[in-house]
Amino acid sequence: MFVAIGIIVLLVMVFGGFILAGGAIGPVLAALPLEFMIIGGAAIGAVLIGNSTHEIKLLASGLKKVFVGPKYNDQDHIDAIALTSKLMKLLRTEGAVALESHVTEPANSAIFSEYPRIQNDRVLTTMICDPLTLLVVSSGTLDTHAVEEVIDSAIKTELHEMAEPEHTIQSLADAFPALGIVAAVLGVIKTMGSINEPPEVLGKMIGAALVGTFLGVLLAYGFVGPMASRLKQINTRDQQVFHSIKQVIIASLHGYPQPLVLEAARSGLAPSHRPKLTELLDMMRSN
Repeated sequence: MFVAIGIIVLLVMVFGGFILAGGAIGPVLAALPLEFMIIGGAAIGAVLIGNSTHEIKLLASGLKKVFVGPKYNDQDHIDAIALTSKLMKLLRTEGAVALESHVTEPANSAIFSEYPRIQNDRVLTTMICDPLTLLVVSSGTLDTHAVEEVIDSAIKTELHEMAEPEHTIQSLADAFPALGIVAAVLGVIKTMGSINEPPEVLGKMIGAALVGTFLGVLLAYGFVGPMASRLKQINTRDQQVFHSIKQVIIASLHGYPQPLVLEAARSGLAPSHRPKLTELLDMMRSN
């Protein structure tokens, strides 16, 4: 919502200020379509040259995130902590055999079915089930630090993939001013080819060429750069759920009491969506 509002405010203030200052908006609007075609087309071509199909799909999902917000809401963070805590409690009280069916077939798990959003999320189910499957097949004999390293590696890989669209968008933001100059130079070349025209004609042609520079800078610093920054904020929030899952597993393997396990997972969440410890404790007691 704020992204759409920001775009509207930006356009109104930039073009409104130009008009109030006495600028003629007609020549700018007339030049925008072709200048945008040159700059936007060059940007799309650069993306296609520099990325595989997989990265382009990630870019599309990243742009969607900018407008719809984080993938995981506050309840998802709470559910991830609760679900992982239940699985670790089952491992501790009933052993690896009782846990096996839940982590090897989460789609058919009664525990996972209590949390359908997580059950249908491939990333979160993998983040939970893979280390617990290791514990099952090793009958719980794995060193806790070894399990932590495995989880850290999985998180690092996932974060790298999450960051790819952010890097691509930021690269585009960095490139747009130069692409604007390319469009402007082409406009100047066109103008030089009509050097015998009267000044009023040349003035319009030079003005149209300068729209390319204006558009490149506006896209870079008014649109694309802020989108990259917003996506980074969203990814930072979404990745916290991975660390919560890790804290529940590792703290449980260390044999910490459940309140301390829940606090270890909860404290890693941003204050804006961190649940109260009493809320988590009450939820675990009720289940």
